Amino acid sequence: MMYSYSGPLAKLINEFTKMPGIGPKSAQRLAFYILSIDKESVKDLLEAIDQVKKNIKFCSRCFNISLNDLCDVCANTARETDKICVVAESKDLIAMERTNLYKGTYHVLGGVISPINGIGPEALRVAELMRRLQKEEISEIIFAFNPNVEGEATILYLSSLIKPLNIKVSRIAYGLPVGSDMDYADENTLSKSFEGRINL
Repeated sequence: MMYSYSGPLAKLINEFTKMPGIGPKSAQRLAFYILSIDKESVKDLLEAIDQVKKNIKFCSRCFNISLNDLCDVCANTARETDKICVVAESKDLIAMERTNLYKGTYHVLGGVISPINGIGPEALRVAELMRRLQKEEISEIIFAFNPNVEGEATILYLSSLIKPLNIKVSRIAYGLPVGSDMDYADENTLSKSFEGRINL
């Protein structure tokens, strides 16, 4: 008979497997790490999680994570407000900021279109983006999505909505390997992708 974990340890492992990118073996390693640290370290971890849940919210303008009503990017009056870089998640925004090249604003969609996962445009912040385009004077929209099928589908859909508004639409170039994640790309690769962006 095969041995398996039970009780609180099994529950902890199960909770870790619910996290993105965490399989059973990684979940087991994390659970045993928690088991090995002292109570003070566990308390610090719980406090950090609690503070994130209590204090982090979404920017009322671009939906980046923020401690305030406006995130640091939107609150910065030196940014070029006529440009919006559309990204899937806040982690992609951080990746773009690491390049120190883009000086415009952002819009965080909250994901990408993925029919296989049951995610359609209505589940994303598409309506909020279109409202911004009606209210703000925008000269260019730049799409910065992971180079995969879902990213391409999202670009095609959003382009069809935005092009009739006579706003320049572009995308970062294919400096990123197909199937890769933006937040894993180095600053130089992302910079080249941004500089070589393609008009749609």
